[in-house]
Amino acid sequence: MAAQSELFEIDTGVAEVLHEPDGSMVLLVNGVPSSHIVPGDPTRLDFEYMRWIAAVVDSFSSAGQIWAAPRLTHLGGGACTLARYFAHAWPGSRNTVVEIDSELALMARSLFDVPRAPAVKIRVGDAREEADGFKPATRDVIIRDVFTSATTPRDLTTVEFYAAARASLSEDGLYIANCGSHADLKEAKEELAGMNEVWPHIAVVADPPMLKGRRYGNIVLIAANQPLTASADLTRNLLRGAVPAQFKDGQWARRLATTLRHDHPARPDRDHPVDAGQETP
Repeated sequence: MAAQSELFEIDTGVAEVLHEPDGSMVLLVNGVPSSHIVPGDPTRLDFEYMRWIAAVVDSFSSAGQIWAAPRLTHLGGGACTLARYFAHAWPGSRNTVVEIDSELALMARSLFDVPRAPAVKIRVGDAREEADGFKPATRDVIIRDVFTSATTPRDLTTVEFYAAARASLSEDGLYIANCGSHADLKEAKEELAGMNEVWPHIAVVADPPMLKGRRYGNIVLIAANQPLTASADLTRNLLRGAVPAQFKDGQWARRLATTLRHDHPARPDRDHPVDAGQETP
């Protein structure tokens, strides 16, 4: 049985929801796959890079137990898949999702089984503008998963952005990003250069073909104030699933890094400005 499709007009274009025969849903934004969720089962992560992110964050935070009440910020919302996961997996955690598209935020609330605040709060705003306004040491995890089409906006890949992110994290905090990179790995190399400029410890997770620069795909980039070393459990968890992945430490990541990026003198406005600060309950 083929998936059934619904189309929705959103601020940034068109969202399509594919209803799969098994009851799961796939969200596409302007034709690009954005999220996959299973209503009633927030622990199921079908997109491999999301599974890797969850495994990394769980591992380096002892499943959130290094913080009394974990504070997670998700830059980029979509269907809020990872916010749903952590709200369920880490009881008592507070997840704030920053989503630039107000209609998509409302759609997530109505269609995608997203827990209510304070477990998951959706804040409508530009991810960079919100990050620039973060107060020091006010969050424990930042997950950046922001795309315009298949590219992360440049202003979320610069030294200045990373500095704002690091300042807003607790001393034991963790920054993790989904980087879409082509076969030459240019995007990942430049991002790692900037991250290495700001954080003392960086690392990478991806599948071997991506690490060898054989195709376009997802690379997970990690940064922290504390050392990043893969445990045996993390190594096993990354090898599970349809696309096994590998953890690469800071020495490997620094060898890959090339030219860092800085903000342009004047950052251009986004194509779709929104009323930053608006929230959905």
